[in-house]
Amino acid sequence: MHPSTEAILQHFAYDHLPPHLQEISAPFARLAHDMAGRLDGPELTVGLRKLLEAKDCMVRAAL
Repeated sequence: MHPSTEAILQHFAYDHLPPHLQEISAPFARLAHDMAGRLDGPELTVGLRKLLEAKDCMVRAAL
């Protein structure tokens, strides 16, 4: 796995969140890891970055 992919994937961790926010964050983490296992290249990195941005918005919306 490319180092940039590994670097982005670490931001999908959700164990540190309270349970109600884990429920919001977990599907994004599953999708990110699934796509990282299936795809490769610069577009993967861009897609993961956008997915991370969407995850952050949804977690903030749940606050």
